[in-house]
Amino acid sequence: MKPYSKIACIGEVMIEIVGQQTGDARLNVAGDSYNTAVYLAQLARGTDCTVSYVTALGQDTFSQRAVADMGRFGIDTTHIERRAERNIGLYAIDTDDAGERSFTYWRSESAARTLFSTPCTVGLDVLGDFDLVYLSGITLAILPAPVRKALIDALAIYRQAGGTVAYDSTHRPRLWEDAQTAIDVNNAMWAVTDIAVPSVDDEMAIHGDTTEGAVLARLDAAGLTDGALKRGPSGPFDLSRSTSGLRFARAANVVDTTAAGDSFNAGYLFQRAQGHDQAAALQAGHDLASRVIGHKGAIIDI
Repeated sequence: MKPYSKIACIGEVMIEIVGQQTGDARLNVAGDSYNTAVYLAQLARGTDCTVSYVTALGQDTFSQRAVADMGRFGIDTTHIERRAERNIGLYAIDTDDAGERSFTYWRSESAARTLFSTPCTVGLDVLGDFDLVYLSGITLAILPAPVRKALIDALAIYRQAGGTVAYDSTHRPRLWEDAQTAIDVNNAMWAVTDIAVPSVDDEMAIHGDTTEGAVLARLDAAGLTDGALKRGPSGPFDLSRSTSGLRFARAANVVDTTAAGDSFNAGYLFQRAQGHDQAAALQAGHDLASRVIGHKGAIIDI
């Protein structure tokens, strides 16, 4: 497996409100691609692998808190656009007794929606600073259509120059203009993806598939032969078909599934970054996700 030493996660970091339904609300810093960056950075401690987060923030107090949070985890912050006229986004999580969650968002004017929009100090040329770039469906959904297309086009050029793209089609329907746009953009993104790490639930929601087999057939038709299809407690499916006989134990304790997929992506991609094989990467992703969902909130110290 090809090793990677400079990893970028692109997306939106937000202020997370948890615990409001029990009267002990607290504020955290989180967001899907950011959660992955945090776990990657923790795993990378003591190695030659660096993890950067590429986003846009405001200059408000909560944006400063996010930057400080990145510093605490060892995430490189030199590729962050700062917009004086914008603020960081906000979301609240409600978690039911089974650990499943629902979200309420306040992000329509978030700085991250202006990422790569001109004028900017952080442009698409930053991709060339990294050998592995990770992003999600949320990354794409929050961007204006012209910027979204420019990013996908830039990723195609980045790949031609030797870079590797990892993508998770994380789906939030309300962020998209309409259902067809979500389908079209995800199809375009899969065409420039090397390592796919989608979840079966998101793929079904985007495309209307009714079975796991239908999802796998469509991913195969898209040429996605590297990565993992996340299937919750059933464990990941190897998209490369290079492993056999793997068994994934169910998590012993499920408290909060908020960052299950995000942490899987980190565990999986870090093993890949270190040059380990597919079996080791799949197991590491599953093990980290199982550990994370045993705690409240998106981020824990590992």
